[in-house]
Amino acid sequence: MKRSELLFHALLVPVDYLMLVAAGVVVYLLRTSEFGRAMVGPVLFGPRLPLEKFFALVLGVAVIWLIAFALVGLYRPEVTRRPIEEFSKVVIASTAGIMAVIFYIFFSSQLFDSRFLILAGWALGVVTVTLGRFLMRVLWRFLVVRYHMGVHKILVIGRDEVSRGVVEAISEDPACGYHIAAHLAEPDLVAIDRAIGNPGVDELILTDPDWPRERVLELIDFAVERRLAFKFVPNLFQTLTTNAAVETVAGVPVVELKRSRLEGWGRIAKRLIDIVGAAFGLVLFAPVMAAIALAIKLDSGGPVIYRNRRVGPRGAFETLKFRTMKLEYCTDERYPQWRWAREFEAKLVAERSQRRGPVFKVMDDPRRTPVGRFLERTSLDELPQFVNVLRGHMALVGPRPHMPREVERYGTHHRLVFFVKPGLTGLAQISGRSDLDFEDEVKLDIYYMEHWSLKLDFAILFKTPFVIFFRRHRN
Repeated sequence: MKRSELLFHALLVPVDYLMLVAAGVVVYLLRTSEFGRAMVGPVLFGPRLPLEKFFALVLGVAVIWLIAFALVGLYRPEVTRRPIEEFSKVVIASTAGIMAVIFYIFFSSQLFDSRFLILAGWALGVVTVTLGRFLMRVLWRFLVVRYHMGVHKILVIGRDEVSRGVVEAISEDPACGYHIAAHLAEPDLVAIDRAIGNPGVDELILTDPDWPRERVLELIDFAVERRLAFKFVPNLFQTLTTNAAVETVAGVPVVELKRSRLEGWGRIAKRLIDIVGAAFGLVLFAPVMAAIALAIKLDSGGPVIYRNRRVGPRGAFETLKFRTMKLEYCTDERYPQWRWAREFEAKLVAERSQRRGPVFKVMDDPRRTPVGRFLERTSLDELPQFVNVLRGHMALVGPRPHMPREVERYGTHHRLVFFVKPGLTGLAQISGRSDLDFEDEVKLDIYYMEHWSLKLDFAILFKTPFVIFFRRHRN
């Protein structure tokens, strides 16, 4: 990490401190103002806690909060941190900080007459710290774009689609903190040596790791000798070693490659969140679902719900969706014309599919009803799947549900996604939806499975509506 980046992260400490102190002072002034008295009631702590004394307390309490921020990793130097991840850490650390204050008041047997100061101080502290960090991030992006401050000059090595995707993504986002100094198709040390001197390189990124072991080791040694950072994009099989556990069997160490981090209490917690979230979703969207059902009836008549067989960890099950197709094109075997509909679908896939691999996506599908096109574009057709989540067939977050006829064409590594339940939304769905190639989708699903956490689930759930309604990707 460059010195300018370290300085930026160091500046977060005084900025956070000033934001916390400002929050405390604003809360006090608000409570003691005419507005505060009218809303909350008379001020009982005034004589015992004047502004000067309260300000001194705030200075000390803010230090406790900074310690909590440090413990959750908010001052850990990282090139990038997602805003939702940072916000969640601010909330967690702020809650821990205010709980420490409450425990101190309780165990010191002191009287404190204003719960408003504590609760409003916590809430405003979260808001001001988040705002301060947002402004710092905006300032940093401005400095990166305008003055190239802290920019990492990288040399990308690779010739596959992933390599081209990395180059395009970095080139399109000048504020990401990286600059493509050179792009070479293969790890040729002579060409790399020539490239790092002109125009200068800080890091090597091997985006296509499927080279002989000897050549990769030579590249690593080269980076060490030239004091260059070395990074690489793992291939599908290298990601399988992410979760490994070592145990001793008869005195012999044995390594187990775990299928997922989703085990034990994590699985229990995820299921409880699925049940609560699905029940809440059914209640919240009940009026919307009633309106959709009426619109389908008025638009095309026939059944409102379409049952579609999908495959999960425990075998096949039926997903529930609002019907988006005209009745004569439904491929479900309960409809008399399903064989003809399957043949027509195969013809459409051959002519209009925009995806490679066993999973297809038909562009401008003529089988959709007018209401169905709107439902699919907004993903509202999937609302009935809250019922599937309650039944335990699906989760709120997970891989995309897979059709049996798609699964028949899957390779062995594709079937790794069946170790977790399919989800209403998922990492692949918020990362490109139908724009993703099937192999890229599988990589994202396996990454989710290997790196699962409740925090990741909440981040995906939070981002899903923004992707649906404001996405740049086609559907």
